[in-house]
Amino acid sequence: MKTETMVSRLNLTVSLLSFFGLIVLAIYVFSIPQKLVYVDSAKLVNEYKGMQDARTAYQKKAVMWKANIDTLTSEVQLQIMNYEKESSKLTAKERQLSEELIRTKQKQLMDYQQAMNTQAKQEDAKMTGEVVQQINAYLKKYGEENGFKIVMAATEYGNIAYADEG
Repeated sequence: MKTETMVSRLNLTVSLLSFFGLIVLAIYVFSIPQKLVYVDSAKLVNEYKGMQDARTAYQKKAVMWKANIDTLTSEVQLQIMNYEKESSKLTAKERQLSEELIRTKQKQLMDYQQAMNTQAKQEDAKMTGEVVQQINAYLKKYGEENGFKIVMAATEYGNIAYADEG
C-alpha cells in the first residue's frame, strides 16, 4: 500500500512539475516582445501608384474596345435599317443574301464582344497579379529592413503578408 501511495505521489509531483514548467515556458515565450505590424491592404493597393497607373492603362484599352464594339454595332444596325428599307425592291435571292450577310455580321459582333470580354478579364487578372506581386515584394523588404517578425494584412490570399523565417 505504501508503494502504491508513493508511486501515486511521485506521478502527481512529476505531473505538477511538468505543468508548472509549461506555464513558465509559456510566460517566457509570450513575454518576449515581437515586432508586429498591420497593413490596410485595400488602402495600400488602391493608393499604390503602380495600381493607379495600371488602372489608367486598362481603362484606355477598355475605351478602345468599347469604341470598336460600338462601331461594329452601328454597322450591323445600319445594315438592318438598309435591308428593311430596300427589302421590298429586292429579289428573293437578294433578300436571302442580305439576310445571310446581316446574320454573319451579327455573329461576328457577338464573337468579337465575347473575345473582348475574355481579353478584358485576362488583362485585369494579369494587371492585378503583377501589382500584388510588387506590393508583396515591397512588404517583404519592408518587414526585413525594419526587423518585423510579422506583417499582417487582410487580403483574399491570407492574413500574413510577411513573416520572418527565423
